Amino acid sequence: MQISDNWPGYSLDLFTYPQHYYGDLEYVLIPHGIIVDRTERLAKDIMQDIGDNDIVVLCVLKGGYKFCADLVEHIKNLSRNSERFISMKVDFVRLKSYHNDQSMQDMQIMGGDDLSKLTGKVSFLCFLLILFFMFCKDIVGTGRTMKVLLNNIEKYKPKMIKVASLLVKRTSRPDGYRPDYYGFEIPDLFVVGYALDYNEHFRDLNHICVINDHGKAKYRV
Repeated sequence: MQISDNWPGYSLDLFTYPQHYYGDLEYVLIPHGIIVDRTERLAKDIMQDIGDNDIVVLCVLKGGYKFCADLVEHIKNLSRNSERFISMKVDFVRLKSYHNDQSMQDMQIMGGDDLSKLTGKVSFLCFLLILFFMFCKDIVGTGRTMKVLLNNIEKYKPKMIKVASLLVKRTSRPDGYRPDYYGFEIPDLFVVGYALDYNEHFRDLNHICVINDHGKAKYRV
């Protein structure tokens, strides 16, 4: 699902959101209800592709936790209502590559210490695109973050690796990483909400919104 560069978004007046963020947002880019529906469709696509393999879900924190939880729940529901049961295990890693809204040169991978269980398994990396801008411009922008993460995981020789991202940021760089599954392709904007943060704020915002300059200044560290 592609959101065009000239998409004006939805007025904040059409939705409810935490009052402490009043004045900090430009508009709603993707309402929560649309996120839920799109995530359910991704779960169905994954179920069709994964076959009879068990899944190890590796969730990239912190921005990916809501997408991961919702996606796993949809897969569990589909599995319960089908003729085959898919066993899932969940592990977590955290990537740190941003200060305020700027990408840092070095990236840290924290957690997920016991990844030996990935050997011979279907490893399904479930994460929300961070900003570079977003979960990072680097995760699905330059691809630097994903390359570091995948190189770290591939040494355990999982049977298969698939990558899911709720968001893909559209950039001019031709070498950006492309996930196997994604929910929305969005313009090159700094977005927050649905667990995506700006200096640990806005994770409690259900909708995905564009932060304004006042919000950036207010929560800058």
